[in-house]
Amino acid sequence: MRMIEERTQVAEYGRRMSAAGLSTGTSGNISVCDPQLGLMAISPSGMDYDSITPEDVVLMNLEGRIADGQRTPSSEWGLHAAFYRRKPHVRAVVHTHSLYCTLFAVLGRPLEAVHYVIAGAGTSRVLCAPYRLFGTPELADAALEGCGEGDAVLLGNHGLVTCGRDLRSAYSLAQDLEYLAELQYRALCIGQPKILSGGQLAEVAKRFQTYGQPDSQRRGY
Repeated sequence: MRMIEERTQVAEYGRRMSAAGLSTGTSGNISVCDPQLGLMAISPSGMDYDSITPEDVVLMNLEGRIADGQRTPSSEWGLHAAFYRRKPHVRAVVHTHSLYCTLFAVLGRPLEAVHYVIAGAGTSRVLCAPYRLFGTPELADAALEGCGEGDAVLLGNHGLVTCGRDLRSAYSLAQDLEYLAELQYRALCIGQPKILSGGQLAEVAKRFQTYGQPDSQRRGY
């Protein structure tokens, strides 16, 4: 089986995403890209993550042709492919429907720097792209524009997309932003949260470069 490691990762992180409540039912999708092969391994459409095996994960090129696999790929394959085409550093994309991130997406409001963990997204503000129908080129274009130079974007009335140099970092960022969104929501229930400045976040980003163990790829806080 081709790209067995990447397909195994997609199946494994799909189970993690479901168990963590970052997506419910069959919602959300995950992919890993091998730029040398020009292929991405992406989760299948409409399958419960607990039942997905590496064999169920679909291999596609970035133009939408299936290279290997018997399943129908995620309806958001075009969104994933667009990120790989437009962001050369990206090797993995995670799309969730996590509760608090989706809450702000429903409101059309960005995630603010209420906690320094946002620095892991490479931006001081995670913007919300306007609503576009799922699985369409229009959604992919809106997501990329909203993401800008960062690694995350909210999708209006839909959910969250994160990307990264590997699946671990893209998934960790999705977790961190759900934590941030819950903090922002709870703070707004009490009052007006204080927002960190660009200078403060620049200091955080510099410190993140040496966070954790030497062989760790975890974005920390």
